[in-house]
Amino acid sequence: MTVIWSLLAFLVALGLLVSFHEYGHYSAAKMCGVKVLRFSVGFGKTIWTYQKSPDSTEWALSSLPLGGYVKMDEESFRSQKLWKRSFIVAAGPLANFILAIVFLTILFASGVPQIPSKLVEPDKASVAYEAGIYAGDTVVGWKSEGDDSFRPIASWNQLRWRLMDAVTSSEGFVVKVKTPQGVEQDVVFKTEKMPILTPDADPLAKLGIKPDVSEPIGIFELKLGIFEAIGVASERVWDISAISVRMLVGIFTGESSIKQIGGPLSIADMAGKTAQVGWQSYVGFLAMISISLGILNLIPLPMLDGGQLLYDGWELLSGKRVSDGVQNVLQRVGMGSLLFLTILALFNDISRLFLR
Repeated sequence: MTVIWSLLAFLVALGLLVSFHEYGHYSAAKMCGVKVLRFSVGFGKTIWTYQKSPDSTEWALSSLPLGGYVKMDEESFRSQKLWKRSFIVAAGPLANFILAIVFLTILFASGVPQIPSKLVEPDKASVAYEAGIYAGDTVVGWKSEGDDSFRPIASWNQLRWRLMDAVTSSEGFVVKVKTPQGVEQDVVFKTEKMPILTPDADPLAKLGIKPDVSEPIGIFELKLGIFEAIGVASERVWDISAISVRMLVGIFTGESSIKQIGGPLSIADMAGKTAQVGWQSYVGFLAMISISLGILNLIPLPMLDGGQLLYDGWELLSGKRVSDGVQNVLQRVGMGSLLFLTILALFNDISRLFLR
């Protein structure tokens, strides 16, 4: 039953996120006057189609729900100005980021359970101990290097993303803490003291800032007004995206581990688990996967949106389009790279789920 539940949650997630991604391409194409021949959810054999008229877009549902596509009239697309073609290509990933903001806005506006940003005593070998963090301190404000004023911190989850952003960018910061006696103090974390990222260690472990989860934890509901929720959701999507890109780049620089790459099995497992916990957990999961889908499609590999944007960048700089012959060669390279990443992701999935 758990397997069936995970599969259903996975298919709903994938269908929704891929459809919205493709609808981004579709909407941008229509805005730019490009004729869209077909909008398909899934690949492979067509199992359902609808077309209002012979000149309108054909809507299709295909048998393999592991993606989708928007088929445009090639001549109509190629005749557009460069900025319009780039806009159409970028609109898919952009739609995923917008959808993630919508999901997180719903969560923050409806109210989500959070734990306080109260901290435990850091390890003596940690950066936090040296900086002056003590047991019972509660972080109430955050200021990055270069900021003039503190931004409020309302929960541990909010603080954790700020910490991840600082650690992955190796930038110092200042936290405003309230001591158990109610005194507010500024604690400085200098850039030169920030821990170096390594592939075999938790990015936050060496920093030493940990939440106090001793009983009673003091869980509270964080509920924001709609406009504040949109602002916090937008900031969260930006943070997650920036951190994800740095971690992805870190795989090639040796700062991150390839074990972080997950595939469909891990996604299905998480989809099932979050759906069983409750709708809020599932919506949060959808937001994370939507962000990941947007970032994945921006990787500069042929066959992905990022590859086409790379071609557009070359055209902008050189004034000439990449020839069809070169594109065909790069398509093969891109296909091989994606196949390698798929196999790696599946291997990581199997190791994580079945070989522990």
